[in-house]
Amino acid sequence: MQTVIIGLGAIGRMVVDALADNESAARVAGVLVRPQRAGEAREELPPHVAVFTSAEEVVAARPDMVVECAGQAALRQYGETLLGAGFDLMVVATGALAEGDYRERLMAAAEKGGSRLHVPAGATAGLDGLGALRAGGLENVVYVSTKPSHAWKGTPAEQNFDLDALSEKTVIFEGRAEAAALDYPQNANLAATVAMAGAGFDNTIVRLVADPDAIINCGRIEADGKFGHMIMEMRGQPMASNPKTSTVTALSLIYALKKETSRFVI
Repeated sequence: MQTVIIGLGAIGRMVVDALADNESAARVAGVLVRPQRAGEAREELPPHVAVFTSAEEVVAARPDMVVECAGQAALRQYGETLLGAGFDLMVVATGALAEGDYRERLMAAAEKGGSRLHVPAGATAGLDGLGALRAGGLENVVYVSTKPSHAWKGTPAEQNFDLDALSEKTVIFEGRAEAAALDYPQNANLAATVAMAGAGFDNTIVRLVADPDAIINCGRIEADGKFGHMIMEMRGQPMASNPKTSTVTALSLIYALKKETSRFVI
């Protein structure tokens, strides 16, 4: 399976490196980056990996799968074009899908192109359990994301809290999933993923927590359904170059891509 990666940041770089071995059936054929990053990307990548600077170049290359690793803005820039041209698209920046109109446009593009929009688990687990409970009647879901205080810098939390001065766990946001996903695009994409996998945006409450003593990122899902109750917690090491994101996010992409080419699927 020939794959094109959008973005060569911390997540994109880890995915490219993981799929570089000859034993992987999901091979990276190219990377799509901003024009000003093309020269730098060319120096970083092996010769057989192409560097693209536009969606049109990706379309011409005819990959089997495109994987977005570059954030909500990149998904908005390229998503409709690629899906409409018939390419399956796997996305990390699921927070963009919290905007109903945009989500509908993406699905219309996928319908037009006969393509699929793939959402991996990201830095969480239990989406299969949420789906099972939803099939039987899922009533409500609470998703809590706890990260070190400094991971929330550069977000709306700085307007209401002195993050450097926090001495205990502090809830910096509590509300609907779409607000969390759209207002915290680098930290809370999983709010949208959990909502879409489970009870929907109207029945998913999100709590974002800054913990001055935390050294890992923690995501916790609590779900109540007609036929069961689920509690799931994932504790993941933050990426060294980007504390807003857990390393598990990149690992989930690698797992999802390899599963696409496997003869044995769990």
